[in-house]
Amino acid sequence: MKISELRAMNADEITNKLFELKKEYFNLRFQHGVGQLENTAILPAIRKDIARIKTLSKEMNLNI
Repeated sequence: MKISELRAMNADEITNKLFELKKEYFNLRFQHGVGQLENTAILPAIRKDIARIKTLSKEMNLNI
């Protein structure tokens, strides 16, 4: 996800996206721990997307 896509969203959409990414990251971490995750490269990508959203929310003073 690019930062320009995030900047086009409003506060509610950003909050929902953050919630979805955290949920997906938890599920992928669980799959990785059990040994079912085939593509482990997705874990850092989702972590970076979460960080982008948190940074953007800090910039916009959304206090997520």
